[in-house]
Order: sequence, then structure tokens, then C-alpha cells
Amino acid sequence: MRAEQVTAAVAEHGEGPVWWPAWGGLRFVDGSRGDVLTLLPDGDVARMHVDAFTGFLRPRSDGGWVVGGEHALLGADDPQAVPTPLVPLLTDPAIRLNDAGTDRAGRLYAGSMAYEGTADAAQFWRITGAVVRVQFSPVTISNGFDTSPDGSLGYYVDTATGRVDMCDVTADGLVDRRPFAVIDPTLGHPDGLTVAADGSVWVALWDGHGVLGFDAAGVLRERIEVPTARTTACAFGGDDLRTLYITSSRQGLTDDPLAGALFAATPGVAGLPVTPYAG
Repeated sequence: MRAEQVTAAVAEHGEGPVWWPAWGGLRFVDGSRGDVLTLLPDGDVARMHVDAFTGFLRPRSDGGWVVGGEHALLGADDPQAVPTPLVPLLTDPAIRLNDAGTDRAGRLYAGSMAYEGTADAAQFWRITGAVVRVQFSPVTISNGFDTSPDGSLGYYVDTATGRVDMCDVTADGLVDRRPFAVIDPTLGHPDGLTVAADGSVWVALWDGHGVLGFDAAGVLRERIEVPTARTTACAFGGDDLRTLYITSSRQGLTDDPLAGALFAATPGVAGLPVTPYAG
């Protein structure tokens, strides 16, 4: 299966796509520019500058939204308004926020990484309101997180491990972290991920030209080819949640005219509606 190009190369470092009807469909971040991009019906994007870096975004259950800025969780009551600081998370200028996700109870799980990719310099937290608890530490490049359809299992990527891990989701957070799928390094490095309604797990591959689809048992079932190397994250969208949107980066790929574009594929499964952050 091959993904189709949706936009021009609009992002320096595209990441974190989220489909949410209340804000008009698909939004994603252009991390290194500190922007949030909204996909428009004509395939162009609207751009909102937020911070020195943007790592992720999620709707809030109260109708607003949150964005992972460079060092803090940002939020606004109006999803059309520029978010302002809510929860400080980092003080070291060498470390920034990266990817995040919510569990089915609306708790936010967010991680960090060093700008230089320094090993074991980062953490992965659970955020509930102003309460922040460490879930995994240390980590190197904290990336995708999502949960199974019933909410009992969490799937997590620390890119440096070369695998997708799974864990049990409890009232006290994530426990019993264990391997779910090991990615052959010749295929690329695991980055962002999303879980479909059938329990399959879809993983974007940095330097891998695509996305891998694993069934709920961790068996590789599908490969979606993307015509640029640095795919970063994926999320289901569209009115029926059957379109898999795929972001990409042009960091280090300045001669590739497709790097930084948004792509889409229809892998034959439906996604799950994103759970808003309850904080």
C-alpha cells in the first residue's frame, strides 16, 4: 500500500496529527517552528505560532485544547485561541517536550528528549491537572503513546530502543512495561503511533519511508509506503475515521521536495475517536 500526498511540504518537522471535528478536522504540529497547522479543505494549511517548539496537541474535555510547548504544557479554553502556560514540566534548556497521548480516562501521558538526542536524558510523565507523575525514567527519545480500544493496555515508543512496548493501564498509571513489537532497524526507527478500533497498532518509521501495521498480537500485517524517508506520526481521521494521516519531517532532507508534506492512506480499518484531555 502506498500513501498519497495531501499537502505540499508545509512543515519543517511535522508531528502529532489529531483529528477532532470540533476544531474542523485535522491539526498537527510543525515542531521546530513552534507552530500548529490546521488542514484546510483545499489541501493548504492554516498556521498558528505557539512557542519555541511544539511537540503535541490534544482537545480538552471542557471544549478547549492543550499543546506541548518547548518546556510546558500550554492550554486555552477556546480551541481557536493561542494557548498559554498551564503546567511547567522542564527547566533544562537542553531538553524539550516531544510526543504525547491520552488514555481512555482522559489522563495525558507526555514525554521529552534532549535536543541532541542524549541517551537517558529524558522522562515520560502522566499528567492529571497540575499533578505530574513520572511513568518511565530514564528514556531517550519519548515518542508515540496510545491505548487499546478497551483502555486496558498502553503502547509506548522510546525510539532509541527500536521497539514498541506495551503495558497495563491502571488507576495508578502504567505498569508491567514489556516488548510488543521489535522493529528491524533496516526498516527504520519507531516514532509516533496510533491504535485502530480492531486493536491493531500503526507505527510511523523515522528513516523508514512508511508506517507498519501490527495486529493486536504484535504480528506485522501491513506496510504503508510513504515517498519520503522521515515519517514521524500517524492518526486516523475523516468523518468515518478510516483515513490514516501521516506526518513527515524534512530535518536533514533539504533536497527532498516531499519531506515535510502530509500524506494519507486507507488501510482498511477504522480508528478510534481521540479521547480529550480531562485536566
